[in-house]
Amino acid sequence: MAIIGGATAGAEAADKLAAAGALCVVFEQNDRPYGKVEDGLPIWHSALRRKEYDLIDSKLQRDGVHFVPRTAIGRDVGFSDLLRGWEFDLIVLAHGAWRDRALPVDGADAYVGRGLVYQNPLIYWFNHQHEPDYAGQRYDIPDGAVVVGGGLASIDVVKVLQLIKTRDALAARGIQQDLLEMETKGIPETLAGHGLTWDDLGLRGCTLLYRRRIEDMPLTEPPVGRPENPEKAAQVRRKILDKAQSKFLFRVEALATPIGLIVEGERLVGLRCARTRIDDSGRAAIVPGEEYDVRTPLVVSSIGSIPEPIEGLAMHGELLRIEDHERGKIADFEHVFGCGNVITGKGNLVASRRHSGQVVTHIAQRLDLQNSGWKQSESSAALLDRVRERQRTVGFDGDYRAWIERVRPEGFA
Repeated sequence: MAIIGGATAGAEAADKLAAAGALCVVFEQNDRPYGKVEDGLPIWHSALRRKEYDLIDSKLQRDGVHFVPRTAIGRDVGFSDLLRGWEFDLIVLAHGAWRDRALPVDGADAYVGRGLVYQNPLIYWFNHQHEPDYAGQRYDIPDGAVVVGGGLASIDVVKVLQLIKTRDALAARGIQQDLLEMETKGIPETLAGHGLTWDDLGLRGCTLLYRRRIEDMPLTEPPVGRPENPEKAAQVRRKILDKAQSKFLFRVEALATPIGLIVEGERLVGLRCARTRIDDSGRAAIVPGEEYDVRTPLVVSSIGSIPEPIEGLAMHGELLRIEDHERGKIADFEHVFGCGNVITGKGNLVASRRHSGQVVTHIAQRLDLQNSGWKQSESSAALLDRVRERQRTVGFDGDYRAWIERVRPEGFA
């Protein structure tokens, strides 16, 4: 089995398939296999991140799993070569969703870095900016930003912006405030500890723009095996949002969507917006004649992530061509499956792990791995020789634990 991606979904797939008797090779594009756990969860989720790191590590160290870092499929190894040349019996795509869905306003991407920022690079910077060898994009965060989104990830983006501006405002008063401590306490309690209120800071703060109702925000996962109670789900979503707003003092403008750009010189300085309503089909429809302008020094688009395209894999719009979502079957290939965010399009770790387990359970049952004698496959030795050659090429000697310690940056958490 070739598994592309070593984070939550990929590690789950490797663990379950190896337990069923398969030989699993996990190709990871980065040094570390933690994916969105490391680069998409803001750093204040330290306990969750450590728990997920340990879980991923335990699964990638089990017998029958061979880890190959610094190897992106499509960049370092072609998908067609993996499909035919390496002689894998089955390929599982677990490479997640790393590309931001484009802000759906004509011409918007011309202003990336000039008034428009996307969620994924922003959170990556926030998580890694403190590392001594960080050489990536850096961002100056202005007051009064607008975040276009509505899910949990967009709440995290708003929190990042609010915390940074509050910390900066305190620093301007000669007060040094730890950002992670402020995230735990919340902004009002932190300010009260310094004898201040939000109004004292003179900040406009962030606004979250959401095209549907607050009750529709995807802030919870539906229950497994039973129907969701719509009224209860709506109450829970509103409660989650109310708590976040009370702790981090951002505004929410629901039933509103961007329809145009406000540009001055070469910068994006605002959005032309329209009011929406939920129509009879459940869609957010634009209300004619109810347009208005929102001026802002920064727009952050946080409307979801999509898979990076891999040459040789057909796409349906911005997503992979999928024959069966529940079982992760990729169209056009008999033995290619996908699991986790690459199929679900969600950034939720629980949903990703759940979907991965569901897919590989189906695979194991379909192929009857326990009784098929795959470990005795004649091609296994030749395949492992090729795997070890690639590991040597990237400097990995097969000792997973030693490798993780070696590629762990200073201050990594």
